[in-house]
Amino acid sequence: MNALLDRFADLLPMFAWPWWLLAVPAPWLVRWLLPPARDVAPALRAPWGRRLEAVAGGAPLPGVRRMPWLAWLAWTLLCVAAARPQTPGEAVQPPVSGRDLMLAVDLSGSMGEEDMRLGGRAVDRLTAAKAVLSDFLDRREGDRVGLIVFGQRAYVLSPLTLDRESVRSQLLDSVVGLAGRETAIGDAIGLAVKRLREQRSGQRVVVLLTDGVNTAGQLDPEKAAELAQAHGVRIHAVAFGGDLPGLFGMRMPGTMAEIDEEALQRIAAATGGRAFRARDARELAGIYAEIDRLEPVERPGQLLRPPVERYPWPLGAALALGLFATWRPRRRSRVAADPSEAGA
Repeated sequence: MNALLDRFADLLPMFAWPWWLLAVPAPWLVRWLLPPARDVAPALRAPWGRRLEAVAGGAPLPGVRRMPWLAWLAWTLLCVAAARPQTPGEAVQPPVSGRDLMLAVDLSGSMGEEDMRLGGRAVDRLTAAKAVLSDFLDRREGDRVGLIVFGQRAYVLSPLTLDRESVRSQLLDSVVGLAGRETAIGDAIGLAVKRLREQRSGQRVVVLLTDGVNTAGQLDPEKAAELAQAHGVRIHAVAFGGDLPGLFGMRMPGTMAEIDEEALQRIAAATGGRAFRARDARELAGIYAEIDRLEPVERPGQLLRPPVERYPWPLGAALALGLFATWRPRRRSRVAADPSEAGA
């Protein structure tokens, strides 16, 4: 029974502009408030006018026969069409974009260190990071993503946008030393917070990639983290770099590159994010996959039933009635003038 009632409710039209229905009695009001002027004088004087009336036997001459009910019905249908009747369409559940996400990428001089392997060949850290971040962008469909690069200073290369290809292009065009050869981690965080603080609360995320310690800039990284926390910005910090080479170019196990991992962990913890350590491209790819899990791209949105326009039906009916109301009186006039057409 409930299903039948729901189906009946779906068939009942709703109106997008219901005030147009108030125009239905307008012709009656105009006719009532402004009655037609009556002139008893003949509009045309002819010497044979009285003879014509006598031949007609005092009856009015055949002319246009009024059909007010057709006119009223056509006008009513026009008003209904103008009110835009709609019925609920098929239910859809659109995805909701999950995040406003700023990528902050270190371009300091140490990112040129060739201690990574990609596709069986040695590459520098920035090249490996570009490859991993490019795949990461492919999985962020629906998010607004921006790009900040930093060295001695921090710069916005791409503001928040749904155009991930433009972000990818800016990332691939960046080179080591573009923003200076030092590392301003605090300034990069501060600039990201500035760009994100006007966005939706709870969806503001910074993914920071660096291979060094803060050696430049005006803002201390931990002060920047406090600023991020105050504005509801989560920071996921990724420390990236291989082990330092030891004697005769041999890598010493357990010897790490000059990265302040403890500071990055404090920054991430203060903002509700996570800190990671990647020593090669494979580990870095796994970290960004984990960030995908922590910051899902989409979640189901509210169930919607977009309206389906039904105004063509009353509009077409009004047009058909108007044509019929025009054709019918003319045909009656021809029949009255020539009775031989009655059987046609």
